[in-house]
Amino acid sequence: MPTKTKPAKPEKPPGTVEDFAQAAECLKVLAHPVRLRIVQLLLHGRFTVGELAADCGIQDNVGSDHLRLLQRCGFLVSERDGRKVYYQVAEPHLEQLMACIEGRFLPCGAKYR
Repeated sequence: MPTKTKPAKPEKPPGTVEDFAQAAECLKVLAHPVRLRIVQLLLHGRFTVGELAADCGIQDNVGSDHLRLLQRCGFLVSERDGRKVYYQVAEPHLEQLMACIEGRFLPCGAKYR
C-alpha cells in the first residue's frame, strides 16, 4: 500500500513584521492623490514647487508640505539652481511602483520610457 506524503511546506520569504514598519510608513505617505501625481511628474523630469503645485491645482505652500513628506521618506531630493529649487526622484523603485499604479488605475495604463 502506497504511503501518503504530506505536501512540503512552502519556504517563507525573508522578513518580519518589524522589518516592514518603515515601508508601511512611507507607503502611507505615498498614498495621497497629490503626492502620487507629484511622483508621476517627477519621474519624467525635475520641477519646482510652483510648477508641481500649479499642475496639481494646489497652493505652493501646500505643495511644499507634500514635497517635504516625500523627501522625509527618501523618495525625492532637491537641488538649488539660482533662486529656484528643483525636485527630482531619488528612489529608483518608484518607477516600477508608479507603473503598477498607472497600469491598474489609469484608463490607458500609461507606460514608462
